[in-house]
Amino acid sequence: MIFTDTHAHVFLDEFEGDFENCFNRSTNAGVSRVFVPNIDEFSIEAVKNICLKYKQNYFPMMGLHPCSVSENWEKQLEKIYSEFSNSKYFGIGEVGIDLYWDKSTFEIQKKAFVRQAQWAIDLNLPVSIHSRNATDEIISIIKTEKLEKLKGVFHCFSGDISQAETIINMGFYLGIGGTVTYKNSTLPQVIAKTGIKNIVLETDSPYLPPVPHRGKRNETSYIPLIASRISEILEISIEKTAEITTNNSKNIFGI
Repeated sequence: MIFTDTHAHVFLDEFEGDFENCFNRSTNAGVSRVFVPNIDEFSIEAVKNICLKYKQNYFPMMGLHPCSVSENWEKQLEKIYSEFSNSKYFGIGEVGIDLYWDKSTFEIQKKAFVRQAQWAIDLNLPVSIHSRNATDEIISIIKTEKLEKLKGVFHCFSGDISQAETIINMGFYLGIGGTVTYKNSTLPQVIAKTGIKNIVLETDSPYLPPVPHRGKRNETSYIPLIASRISEILEISIEKTAEITTNNSKNIFGI
């Protein structure tokens, strides 16, 4: 049984001094494929180093996180874009729009997202989209900016059934993480309606740990807890959930 974590920030300081233990727990749990999104121009080397050291298991993505977009976003993107000539990346991410933390930067977030989305189309790479409090805005941008060829994952999806169906009809996948295990989550209803055909698993480590680890650091070894909850919702085996979601990740990332 092979699990895939399609979104984990395993290079962050939260794992310092404990990474080998986390890696061993993850592989022992069957999580043998992990996709690692970049955050900004300062995290590039950390992403590259960890994915090079564990290249059989960790696969890097490159992008500028919306919360890291600054007034100098064009220079930031110059640095990010240069990486595609230097190293192999399996996706563009983490990119998107975040209207939870700072709505005042919406316009530059939008410009940075559109620029990176166009890269994804030109380079034939999938995107990992961050859409916190901005799902409708991103759907609208994809349509109005003629980015219909864009494919990938709406990472950490937390929207409603209507949004989920729109995203799936656009050819995207829903990234489902630890929040599906939370008591007040509406994701079970979404998953029951949409099924597993367009779902991938993720942890967003070190953030958003599943029950029973809420309040602690998240890690990739918790993927089976997320898979187990999805299996309960859809009344299928965890083996089937692992198989389908891993195959979905292969369809997205090509590996």
